[in-house]
Amino acid sequence: MAFNFGAPAGTSGTAAATAAPAGGFGGFGTTTTTAGSAFSFSAPANTGTTGLFGGTQNKGFGFGTGFGTATGSSTGLGTGLGTGLGFGGFNTQQQPQQTTLGGLFSQPTQAPTQSNQLINTASALSAPTLLGDERDAILAKWNQLQAFWGTGKGYFNNNIPPVEFTQENPFCRFKAVGYSCMPNNKDEDGLVVLVFNKKETDIRSQQQQLVESLHKVLGGNQTLTVNVEGIKTLPDDQTEVVIYVVERSPNGTSRRVPATTLYAHFEQTNIKTQLQQLGVTLSMTRTELSPAQIKQLLQNPPAGVDPIIWEQAKVDNPDSEKLIPVPMVGFKELLRRLKVQDQMTKQHQTRLDIISEDISELQKNQTTTMAKIAQYKRKLMDLSHRTLQVLIKQEIQRKSGYAIQADEEQLRVQLDTIQCELNAPTQFKGRLNELMSQIRMQNHFGAVKSEERYYIDADLLREIKQHLKQQQEGLSHLISIIKDDLEDIKLVEHGLNETIHVRGGGFS
Repeated sequence: MAFNFGAPAGTSGTAAATAAPAGGFGGFGTTTTTAGSAFSFSAPANTGTTGLFGGTQNKGFGFGTGFGTATGSSTGLGTGLGTGLGFGGFNTQQQPQQTTLGGLFSQPTQAPTQSNQLINTASALSAPTLLGDERDAILAKWNQLQAFWGTGKGYFNNNIPPVEFTQENPFCRFKAVGYSCMPNNKDEDGLVVLVFNKKETDIRSQQQQLVESLHKVLGGNQTLTVNVEGIKTLPDDQTEVVIYVVERSPNGTSRRVPATTLYAHFEQTNIKTQLQQLGVTLSMTRTELSPAQIKQLLQNPPAGVDPIIWEQAKVDNPDSEKLIPVPMVGFKELLRRLKVQDQMTKQHQTRLDIISEDISELQKNQTTTMAKIAQYKRKLMDLSHRTLQVLIKQEIQRKSGYAIQADEEQLRVQLDTIQCELNAPTQFKGRLNELMSQIRMQNHFGAVKSEERYYIDADLLREIKQHLKQQQEGLSHLISIIKDDLEDIKLVEHGLNETIHVRGGGFS
């Protein structure tokens, strides 16, 4: 799912809310850096937090773009969820008077305004005083219907503006909670996700040009190298490209540029414009969350989500170590997740097909290998016999002219004993002669064909019996239906005959 746990670089306060892609949630504080300090090409690589990209306090955490992309900015939960969930950056420096992206994880700075909004919503749903008669009750029901649907305006007082009902309001019924995988990449891995509004085939065919264009966006510095980690298809003809940048220092060492630093550079206004010209609709980091950040995220239910439902979602989490609950608001979010599910199913099926082809190929190779092994065994046996014959002849030549030795005499005695046993009438030779005679007789009078016998597995036999039983029951049911139909036909014929008889008597 398209999560973005990072506010754009070079922005702070309310400015981050307008520049953040798919901002659905507020952050744990705001940034204090500026766009000018996010990228530096003068400092060496091994200087602590500084370096070619400079050190920034702005950090972003991304859950990947597997569940869609963001196409605009928003300051609330619903709009961000419609196109991709975004969370504000988890920074340690905070400015109490600044407004965060959504206020979900920070203390509200306008508590009276929120309280008035809640009071106005309650008045519009329960006791509007717009008309002063029984029509206000009908208006209250209409406002409730709009609130349940999550759209429209609720009029309740002539002197107060109407309440704007959105899908983020607590009374909206079209809400659910799903789960998304948490990334396990470190910030030092430098993985940044770029979502392009192009097909995967186009991206792969122009991958080298894309790398060169991104290198130009980074300033064309020769000490930087752009690498593509992976390419994945997204719904609606979009493609996710995961990249990282390697920075080489003058002393020959190299390191990956941190993901938050690279993301901060991409979020600068001029750089973001260049990326949009390349077809980039969303950029985010892919870094893991710390336990404290996950705890704070789970403790605060998203805007418009009932705390009881949020607690139940945490309890029902099938794998709290790898999955995190995510609110789904509206049918658009549900449709988006359905498209992503179909996309992932196709990818899994493609991977299964590849694995199946590999297994078939391995089975063919195994069959070929077994045949070769059998052939080599026969060849080895033949060579062994030939070697034995050579040794026998060599031994005969070597022993020629010598008297028989004691061990040779013992072997000769054993061989004579074996020969006598074989030549005995009731031993093996007699049996072999009897078998040979029977074979000759069968060849002379014709071979008697033996009756073929088949054996059925017990499970298969049980299945056949069950199938025949079902067929018999079906035939019995069909026969009963035919009998009922015949009785009905007889009854109709009898009725027709009586009718004709009555009419004939009337005419007479």
